Amino acid sequence: MSRFSGFYKKNRQERIALLQQERSFSQESAEILIQDKNLPESIAGKMTENHLGTFSLPFSVVPEFLLDGQEYSLPMVTEEPSVVAACSFGAKIIGRSGGFHSEILERLMIGQVALYDVPDPQAALEKILAETESILSLANQAHPSIVKRGGGARQIQVDIKDQFLIVYLSVDVLEAMGANILNTMLEGIKDYLEELSQGQALMAILSNYASQSLVTARCRIAISSLGTSAALNRETAKKIALASQLAQVDTYRAATHNKGIFNGIDALVVATGNDWRAVDAGAHAYAARDGQYRGLSTWTLEGDYLLGQMTLPLPIATVGGSIGLNPKVQAVFDILGHPDARTLASLIVATGLCQNFAALRALVTTGIQAGHMKLQAKSLAILAGANEEEADTIAQQLRKEKHTNLETAKQLLAQLRDKEKEA
Repeated sequence: MSRFSGFYKKNRQERIALLQQERSFSQESAEILIQDKNLPESIAGKMTENHLGTFSLPFSVVPEFLLDGQEYSLPMVTEEPSVVAACSFGAKIIGRSGGFHSEILERLMIGQVALYDVPDPQAALEKILAETESILSLANQAHPSIVKRGGGARQIQVDIKDQFLIVYLSVDVLEAMGANILNTMLEGIKDYLEELSQGQALMAILSNYASQSLVTARCRIAISSLGTSAALNRETAKKIALASQLAQVDTYRAATHNKGIFNGIDALVVATGNDWRAVDAGAHAYAARDGQYRGLSTWTLEGDYLLGQMTLPLPIATVGGSIGLNPKVQAVFDILGHPDARTLASLIVATGLCQNFAALRALVTTGIQAGHMKLQAKSLAILAGANEEEADTIAQQLRKEKHTNLETAKQLLAQLRDKEKEA
């Protein structure tokens, strides 16, 4: 039996205690979770303009997640009730078939200097390429600290697009997301590029389309683990593969298919203090890389197995930004076992693939609403005005009703209170 069996039935303190026991994180992190410490006002007020306070979202965990032979607990920050439950469900099924496996070929971030009013773009392109080593050296001089740690500028590419001559700089940013590193280096080479091209620099800026930071996650699920009946299991697997194909040919479906993937990805990215807008922007660009927006994951049948795969460009970090400032984020990294940036990137892509599997399985079997509304019931009870003691009772009654909505929740709450008055 799993060490985390019945995890969802335990109270918050019991979950924290079990998680600390199994993941061996510090007492300091445990106290942050127990006391529910949020970003201190003294720090929050310096991170943004016109500061009014902090804004909280539910912080949950998927207790058992198997990636590359190692088990993790995934912290997730999300307000959508079904996300954590679905990811936990998917992780259990996939874990029984060996879990997820990942691959990262390289991890370079890209920035660009866009030049315009270039008299002879082709001649300028050739001149810039001839000066590649000088440009790389200049870029590294602009940010020597990353070079000392083993990173730095690695290559340049030059392209002519419409009226622009664009120089792309690829940099190994190590554990950082790389925005400040890239932008500093790009500013450092901008004047020299203007001199070489005899043009004007329009801008020098990091790109969030991290096409040289691709991460792949795969899983191989035994079809026999998908349900209770051999015939139904194979039909479910076939439908999941068909749903994957639909997301490749229909943009309307692809958008929702990918949104479901980001239900999981964003929840983990936010929990780790990373820039989810950058992650989303790059991934959506990747989804349309051949000119049509497509589903990011693919599911295919192979004998008695359902194969899932997803590749994403992932600008992710374990240092920098708000990562070192937010006590909750520090606790998150403690729970995860302090992964490096490559491992964290792999976890994030695998989480998206897991979320996608759970969503597709629900869609092609019971439908998405059954599970979603079951978990939404308690939120509806609270929204209807139920207090803590009433919420569970109303939620249980809501799940039995034909219409699980706010109006029904209000009616049930009124009936409950009338009965209490009569008693």
